[in-house]
Amino acid sequence: MRNGHRPLAAAAAIAVVTTGLAYSFGPGATPADSESRRAPASGSRAASKASAKACEVSARFPKRQLRGVWIATVHNVDWPSKTGLTPERQQAEYTRILDEAVRRNFNAVFVQVRPAADAIYKSPFEPWSQWLTGTAGKDPGWEPLPFLIAEAHRRGLEFHAWFNPYRASDKDDTSKLPATHPARVHPEWVIGHEGKLYFNPGLPEVRAYTTQIVTDVVRRYDIDGVHFDDYFYPYPGKGTKFADAAAFTKYGNGKSLAAWRRGNVNKLVAEVGRAVHAAKPHVKFGISPFGIWRNKSDDPTGSDTKGLSAFDAIYADARAWIKARSVDYVMPQLYWPRGFAAADYAKLVPWWADAVKGTGVHLYIGQALYRVGTKDAPTWTKSGELPAHLALNRRYPEVMGDVYFSAAHLGKNPLGVLDKIAKDHYPRPALLPLVEARGGAAPAAPTGLRRSGGILVWKPSAGARAYAVYRVAGAEPDACATADARNLLAVVPATEAPEQSFPVKTGGTYLVTALDRLTNESAPATAVLP
Repeated sequence: MRNGHRPLAAAAAIAVVTTGLAYSFGPGATPADSESRRAPASGSRAASKASAKACEVSARFPKRQLRGVWIATVHNVDWPSKTGLTPERQQAEYTRILDEAVRRNFNAVFVQVRPAADAIYKSPFEPWSQWLTGTAGKDPGWEPLPFLIAEAHRRGLEFHAWFNPYRASDKDDTSKLPATHPARVHPEWVIGHEGKLYFNPGLPEVRAYTTQIVTDVVRRYDIDGVHFDDYFYPYPGKGTKFADAAAFTKYGNGKSLAAWRRGNVNKLVAEVGRAVHAAKPHVKFGISPFGIWRNKSDDPTGSDTKGLSAFDAIYADARAWIKARSVDYVMPQLYWPRGFAAADYAKLVPWWADAVKGTGVHLYIGQALYRVGTKDAPTWTKSGELPAHLALNRRYPEVMGDVYFSAAHLGKNPLGVLDKIAKDHYPRPALLPLVEARGGAAPAAPTGLRRSGGILVWKPSAGARAYAVYRVAGAEPDACATADARNLLAVVPATEAPEQSFPVKTGGTYLVTALDRLTNESAPATAVLP
């Protein structure tokens, strides 16, 4: 969860009694470089000489892996650091976050563009976010979103626009909202609940409006993905009933209240997914649900956990979205350590891996970077706990990456944990995982590859968004030279220049491939440099 100033507020509902467990959590056993899996041979100049045998690939150097970070705007959690900054200060803060992400070999950012029926972009439907200027509806004097996207792309980072679908306001007094706020224009759409305003998920008009908001951004901006967080129906708080009885009476159609509510969320997810892909087929759509779908005590197919159930408490049925292929990925927020009695990371990862197996839906894990170094639980005082999560993930090929909450902690590097992750898990760049349903096609291989002084140069390929640069010591690389990231030096964003380039310091055989925006990869161009 990301409730106000801190995420996972409902984590306390998991099991308070477990916070004092005296487990000795360490870094765990990190697989050696030689740990390998079988993968198809990659295309190369030598491929015609090699059979179609599988290549041995290193688990430590995955060729494709999502490595992302959430950038929260609500309550100035990550960006901007406070309200009222000049555009120049806001831009500088943002680019520092991106540079830190690139330094750690990350390749994606998830930026909150709609915290609560407001916008950090020029919206024809919703007012400017208060987290830019301090005043809801006030024009910040520039439009951030094109800059945020362009700077991410310039650094080779995929940009996912993060929306909160149902949160209308963190205060329930509509008179203090801008006149253009949807809660004032359509008060019948919202429900006041424990001091906040929520859109009523049971209203078809709300689903249509939310889909319109998302589709508008997809059509007008060059984003790579649409991302929903874990807020659907309100999390349990003071026990107040959510006042949607009138909508249930009108639209319930004989279902139980719980089934109807889950159906409302499922409809929204399906409608948004269809709209996103209809507007731009290459744009991905995914959700970061609460980490527990259901407990085994309530459902034999649930996880061996004892915490809050998203299925029962907030009516979020992630497994239904997976089965229906309504989403391209799920990113469960597994913000608990290994051995945590109520929600054991080591038990939840295999559950989620099994949930997506064979579906084509990608699985990325939401990691609690913000918890590292906190002292309310002994586990998080150990610098090895978070890296151990990544080591455990290697056992499950369905896990295709990790995203960290949140960006403010990238620069803090608590307990030096990011140094350890970079050394043991992200020592090389990685291409993004291919979401086959989103299509795309590999560009033509680069041409004219040569050395010009200390620069490797080549002619651009039509449709290329970036180029992958590999280096091997031998003069004749085999078909497996690009099968994993051991030889991958960089993923170089394409430019408008007539020649693309990459600085080189040593000789060897260099291979350069062209990537489309979904990272479909061409065959390599090859050059032997003295």
